[in-house]
Amino acid sequence: MQVTDIKRAKPAAPDDVKKLQRTVEDIIETVRAGGDEAVVEYSRKFDGYDGPYRVTDEQIDAARRELSPALIEGLDFAIQQVTAFAKAQRAQITEFEQEIAPGVYMGHRLVPVDSCAAYVPAGRYPCATSAVMSLVPAAVAGVSRLVAVSSPGQEKRINPAILYTMAEIGASEIYCLGGAHAIAAMAFGTETIAPVDMIVGPGNQYVMEAKRQVYGTVGIDFLAGPSECMVIADETGRADYIAADLLAQCEHDPNARGALVTTSEQLAAEVVDEIDRQLGELTTVEVARRSWEDNGIVVVVPTLEDAAAYANDYGPEHLEVHARDPKALVPSLTSYGSLFLGEAAAEVFADKVSGTNHILPTERAARYTGGLWVGHFLKVITHQWVDQRGVQLLAPYSERQAEYEGMDAHRRAAAIRLTPKA
Repeated sequence: MQVTDIKRAKPAAPDDVKKLQRTVEDIIETVRAGGDEAVVEYSRKFDGYDGPYRVTDEQIDAARRELSPALIEGLDFAIQQVTAFAKAQRAQITEFEQEIAPGVYMGHRLVPVDSCAAYVPAGRYPCATSAVMSLVPAAVAGVSRLVAVSSPGQEKRINPAILYTMAEIGASEIYCLGGAHAIAAMAFGTETIAPVDMIVGPGNQYVMEAKRQVYGTVGIDFLAGPSECMVIADETGRADYIAADLLAQCEHDPNARGALVTTSEQLAAEVVDEIDRQLGELTTVEVARRSWEDNGIVVVVPTLEDAAAYANDYGPEHLEVHARDPKALVPSLTSYGSLFLGEAAAEVFADKVSGTNHILPTERAARYTGGLWVGHFLKVITHQWVDQRGVQLLAPYSERQAEYEGMDAHRRAAAIRLTPKA
């Protein structure tokens, strides 16, 4: 495939991965051994927070009173939309039992995990809808114990909009904690927190490394970040729309990634110019400019099919298609976190309120997983039962295989069922 680079990303500086791993490992082991005392000490050290970390009903009520009716209406709308989509997804997953072979009956049940902690980041921006994205699918799945955790911001408390959203969805426990020590507390428990079965939600590199290290003790969704957006466009694409959508992604943080793959050299040049123009209008210009200059990509390819191949190899978190017939490209697209078809379908809609989840795979993980959804919180557990016809079918095969493998107890367990009862 012929690819013309209009703008390349700068080579990434090598991360001190081992140092990060050791730091997080020390935090986890200290919290595991020290419980509440260690959690409080890390909160004081990293967040300057010295208060009780379990949120009270009075704090939730105070947060609700701080918010304007218009903001509450918007948060409630987001909850309704994400709930509606999660319920629609849940309805498509069914339990079953059927006779697979004569006398052999098999099936599966869908059982929610008992408890889940949703980590809601609040570093650079207090993203209230991140609480919606992690808690709503768990609630729809039927998780009985919903725990929510978010770091204290500059005001040394959970952001009021985040706190309102957590409570409105039905989190039964809310903790003002952030970072790797929060993940450790959720995984192993403390005197205040009972351990959970699963931890989900985005976070910084320390949070992601902590999730990686506690995986196995608890389940996780996946490791995500930094954020990504790719736009595929033909000559009909609007440079102003594309520039706006790429910059919306770039302002997340300096490591965010925006990319344009287009069949039009003219559009490529227009988008580069338009990004430079729009940067001058942003209050978040410092972050967005650094992200674009360091990580932005603009390439020109011969056909939209080539653009699809490029996107599949990249595996972007968010993928927009701005083309004359965007739906025609869908069969060729296989690796993305979430897909946005047509110039009207701005990624920001899903980021905030439309209903699909915004907790999505990054760094090519879209090659093997989709985003967070109600199914993450459901265990598909199988069962079977067998009548005498099934015994006559299965036992001889099992007996012969076990004998070949030298597993005599297995052989006897199969053979004994062929012996008539006395």
